[in-house]
Amino acid sequence: MAIVNGNSGAARVLSMLRQVCSRLLRAPPSRTAGCLAAAASALPAAVFMAPGAATAQAVAPPAASSASAASAAPAGPITIVDARGRRLTFAGPPQRIVSLLPSLTESVCALQQCARLVGVDRYSNWPDAVRRLPQMGGGIDPNIEAVVAQRPDVVLLATSSRASDRLEALGIPVVALEPKTHAGVRDVLRTLGTLLAVPPEQGAERVWREIDAGVQAAAQSLPPKARGVRVYFEVSRGPYAAGTVSFIGETLARLGARNVVPPELGPFPRLNPEFVVRAQPDVLMVGNSSMQALVPYPGWESLRAVRAQRVCVFSPADADVAVRPGPRMADAARIMARCLADKAP
Repeated sequence: MAIVNGNSGAARVLSMLRQVCSRLLRAPPSRTAGCLAAAASALPAAVFMAPGAATAQAVAPPAASSASAASAAPAGPITIVDARGRRLTFAGPPQRIVSLLPSLTESVCALQQCARLVGVDRYSNWPDAVRRLPQMGGGIDPNIEAVVAQRPDVVLLATSSRASDRLEALGIPVVALEPKTHAGVRDVLRTLGTLLAVPPEQGAERVWREIDAGVQAAAQSLPPKARGVRVYFEVSRGPYAAGTVSFIGETLARLGARNVVPPELGPFPRLNPEFVVRAQPDVLMVGNSSMQALVPYPGWESLRAVRAQRVCVFSPADADVAVRPGPRMADAARIMARCLADKAP
């Protein structure tokens, strides 16, 4: 965000905010005024610096919200690069965080920084403490006015979110992160650890070791009959599948299973139901938490796995664990391993 010096600069910023609020909300003047007030209060004080002040970008955090956050603060600025390739510099570790992606919410908490969260998307539901936080709507298209009202130092969201440009136009820093592989999850943990000033051995590396050890233990728990089982994993209705190169596909591979979706189709391709009929997997896993998961696709009644009841339809709670690329991937591996042990032919 550019620094604006002097009273005339402040007037220009307020004029810009008025236009942005009116355009974003498409609302009557009363709501626009509310947005303007919230947006202006959310802007760092540096926006209204006097002439001659420093002009480097900075996001000045308020006082630490917890002892652990205060002890983690580094002496100098923090610089990270997000999934968009954008280099972002903060004056210190953000203390007020809005997270608009469940896996990022869970990662912040796994780094023991839950106390910094001041708002989450409607799907963030773990750990239990985040259920009591204000909800900002959906992660892809959140309620911008609600986000601004929380005065966040930073908003964490997916690269696919449509909110990035609107939030940045209001002067709110955005960090976009959306892991799709095991390596991506590890990178996100490291990026968040740097942003939040959590030492690697206490944060990102510790969490990753726990994930890795848990996945390995789940693999070692499987009986010999589960090795080499051909699996189709549906992540959502479409069908959208977990491909070989996705974090789910990588977990299945570590469990010794074979994914019927080839790597050239990408991490989460939408398939023709006929593809699955032709593939004839040994076991079906359904991680779709909606009731539509129970509605069969045309032709699937001919699948040998369906006729032999070798289908695992995960509960909503287990589905949340299985399809989120974050600190609970070891739990996801145990869920998938249990299915393979129960359903392998």
